[in-house]
Amino acid sequence: MTKVAVVILNFNGENFLKEFLPSVIRHSKEATIIVVDNGSRDQSVPMVKQEFPSVQVLALPENRGFCGGYNTALRQIQATYYLLLNSDVEVTEGWLNPLMVALDQNLKIAAVQPKIRSFHQRSHFEYAGAAGGFIDGMGYPFCRGRIFHTVEEDRGQYDTQIPVLWTSGACMLIRASQFHLVGGFDEDYFAHMEEIDLCWKLNRLGFETHCVPESIVYHVGGGTLTAGSPQKTFFNFRNGLSLLFKHTPDSELWWRLPIRCLLDYAAALTFLPQSRSNAWAVIRAHAHFFRNLQKEKSKRRKFKKQAKTFEAGPIYQKSIVRDYFLDGFRIFEQLPGPFSNPK
Repeated sequence: MTKVAVVILNFNGENFLKEFLPSVIRHSKEATIIVVDNGSRDQSVPMVKQEFPSVQVLALPENRGFCGGYNTALRQIQATYYLLLNSDVEVTEGWLNPLMVALDQNLKIAAVQPKIRSFHQRSHFEYAGAAGGFIDGMGYPFCRGRIFHTVEEDRGQYDTQIPVLWTSGACMLIRASQFHLVGGFDEDYFAHMEEIDLCWKLNRLGFETHCVPESIVYHVGGGTLTAGSPQKTFFNFRNGLSLLFKHTPDSELWWRLPIRCLLDYAAALTFLPQSRSNAWAVIRAHAHFFRNLQKEKSKRRKFKKQAKTFEAGPIYQKSIVRDYFLDGFRIFEQLPGPFSNPK
């Protein structure tokens, strides 16, 4: 059994694979590299087999989404650690070892991510993960280095390894045993925020998730769904409601969920002038969530039995929406805090 399997989930990403697989091969000598093809219609599979013969290919018959694709593949891959890597990520020399060392030296850590910078603006963090992910009490995610659409320049201000609530699915090293312990990704998410749900579960089980900034990668981002895509808006708002519902204590859910709904409807109104389709995506997301509420209740009960607690951390105890839009706190260092566990 290999120690580290770098697993790249691909869907019609032939051009990304051509561009970024060479850096992965060059800088990942200690790992087995596997491209999992999610039913692509382009020439990804024959191209990888012909141009990168050292890379293993696992071809799935259909597109099962980010969640289903990884779950299906990882059940077939024997490794101590899985390195989940997007196809549009450029890795750097020495990127893998600090991540492995973090897990090797602390059994309490279940998953880690590197510092993720933007491929197109290399001095700045990248939207999807930056220097580690957090969430506020209403279930809105943000990062050390990125709050909503404000992305910071990397000036070394976050060059310390710390516990975070979630590690980015764009580049995450996770213990295989812990991935399977929580059942992998929730396949109903299909794509987006699935890593937050996974890491929140791990935190509730008493494990930690860290950002290891000694490791650096560069992420293109938006390779599957662009930032303005109504489908991406749908996934983000629907899955955000699911996150809040599954992981909020009983004593708080009754008031947090209605406030979250009101905030989401306010967001829909702000979408209207530029994009009615994005505003409608928020409404569709809420309709889908409440139509499937019984299924969400079942998931909540099932994991509550496994975890036996809603305590997890670090969670931002104030509203990131209020801090950002009303109080003007645009960067992570400005946030008044505190970060702590739910009561």
